[in-house]
Amino acid sequence: MNTIEHFNEHVMPTYGRYDLVLDKGEKQTAVSEEGKEYIDFGSGIGTNSLGYCNEDWVNAVCEQAHKIQHTSNYYYTKVQADFAAKLCEITGYSKMFFGNSGAEANECAIKLARKYSFDKYGKEAERNIIITLVNSFHGRTMGTLSATGQDVFHNYFFPFLPGFVNVKANDIDDLKKVLAENDGKVCAIMFECIQGEGGVIGLDAAFVKVIFEEAEKNDILTICDEVQTGVGRTGKFLACENFGVKPDVVTMAKGLAGGLPIGVCLANDKCKDVLTKGTHGSTFGGNPVVCAGGLAVLNKVSSEGFLDEVVQKGYYIWQKLINNPEVTGISGLGLMMGVSLKTKSAGDVCKACLDNGLLILTAKDKLRFLPPLNISYEEIDKGIAILEKILAE
Repeated sequence: MNTIEHFNEHVMPTYGRYDLVLDKGEKQTAVSEEGKEYIDFGSGIGTNSLGYCNEDWVNAVCEQAHKIQHTSNYYYTKVQADFAAKLCEITGYSKMFFGNSGAEANECAIKLARKYSFDKYGKEAERNIIITLVNSFHGRTMGTLSATGQDVFHNYFFPFLPGFVNVKANDIDDLKKVLAENDGKVCAIMFECIQGEGGVIGLDAAFVKVIFEEAEKNDILTICDEVQTGVGRTGKFLACENFGVKPDVVTMAKGLAGGLPIGVCLANDKCKDVLTKGTHGSTFGGNPVVCAGGLAVLNKVSSEGFLDEVVQKGYYIWQKLINNPEVTGISGLGLMMGVSLKTKSAGDVCKACLDNGLLILTAKDKLRFLPPLNISYEEIDKGIAILEKILAE
């Protein structure tokens, strides 16, 4: 029995997997069981932020695993404290909660927002509605699925959680209309600066500006989901920096620990003490080994010139593809890009890339690029050459 048959015999079929078994990797290249190499433009959906088995990251993780691999959150570890301090220093936030995924980080943000209004206005005010955007994606738990503004995910699991209202992204009139209809009942507005799963679609600066103006007028919390856009992905450590705003709450995950499971919910001074003893928790949140890997990522991404390189590499890819006859447009920022095609199916191109040694992603009808942040220009050239050959066929 081969690996795929062995796997499918025991694992629920919740993913549309490709017939590829990855065995190992180095830098930005993955290697299959058969020894075939693949340039990686997807980095585990933006998770392997430093590529495969980065030496500093591996050393940090192994060193921590030799010390202590886990302890209950009734106790403290230095590596957890060091990671939290470093992340707060980089982002300018006051405190954080540790979880294991983006969905968990967003669950924390949802609870924090509702408790903020509960504490300040009382239960009777019923100030618990969270506005999210049409085409958003916030996770697959019942809470974050309820927050997600895509009908394609809203099936099978009824009833969804109440208290979420969607507005059209970049539609200022719709936002103001929904706020007026729910006057005094909204506790938070939750958004992604770039909707990744929704098709790599960015918000307009004018729309973001109005979100913050309306929130400030009505004591509504702003929550920015940076699960996919954070950790330097767009050329700034947080994507919201590109818009010149600082939300009350930011959620992060994916590339934050370089491939290990993590999720954090960051809060500003106004929100840092909302969640108190017993109001939230996570068994594995802040795991020492994960925090060690995360600290290695933070040290690398915050080093001088690193984020400038992310911007330059994104522009380099853009230049390579923008005049391709099959490409009709490129969206996104930094190394988070969506490529629209003229005649070809993104799914078909993605599969053809796989067959030819390039791992790439899709988002709706676009090709999606989320390469490791430290990908080399040589590896970019190799990957683009494969893609251009397929687009020309």
